[in-house]
Amino acid sequence: MPESSTTTTSPLAPTPTDALASINGSSTLRRDLLVRLRSLGPSSPEALAAALGVSRTGVLQQLHSLEQAGLVSRQAVKHGVGRPRHLYDVTEAAQDLFPTNYDGLANGLLAAIRSIGGDELITGVFDERRRLTRDRVRQRLAERLPPDAPLIDRVRELAVIQDEQGYLAEAQVGPDGVVRLIERNCAIYRISADHAAACRAELDLFREILGGDVQRETHIAAGDRCCTYRLGSATD
Repeated sequence: MPESSTTTTSPLAPTPTDALASINGSSTLRRDLLVRLRSLGPSSPEALAAALGVSRTGVLQQLHSLEQAGLVSRQAVKHGVGRPRHLYDVTEAAQDLFPTNYDGLANGLLAAIRSIGGDELITGVFDERRRLTRDRVRQRLAERLPPDAPLIDRVRELAVIQDEQGYLAEAQVGPDGVVRLIERNCAIYRISADHAAACRAELDLFREILGGDVQRETHIAAGDRCCTYRLGSATD
């Protein structure tokens, strides 16, 4: 396939999320290309092929797929007479494909806060985070729902918000009409395991948003499979 100085994206081109699944699940060459580009910076297909010991054609095929997914960019660079040379590099969107240590950073910061002000200051930090989150969630609920929306609609919208944050959340109505918010993942598990204030803040957050009648029935930090919150009746 000849190289071009312009980039076209198919309407069915994979998203970065699709590409991440593909990279983690099947293509060792794609992983190697991204790591090499991240380490060395802009590189030509020829240089990448030589460094990895694979064919230029195979490298180009994977680079085009990564480019369509928005994970690598391509730049034409003139080098004397003849066609320009194309150099590839990772994009900002590719950053999420590389190792991170956000849990380590967060726990390190909390340890530093505790050393300065003890558990009282830790609690204050989570309380302030709860207040900021509460204001954001209330604003979104106000934008999406009427003021007199029933409880089940508010819980469903809250579940969407929590799901977007990585909690694998959903709202359920039991046979008895009781509404529950279920979180099948704890997006801050390493932090909540070391700092009980994080879980207390979440329970307080739900009570402030949905009313005082919120009870936690199961708890991931206590060894349960999920966090389950009993919120009232679907008729409320």
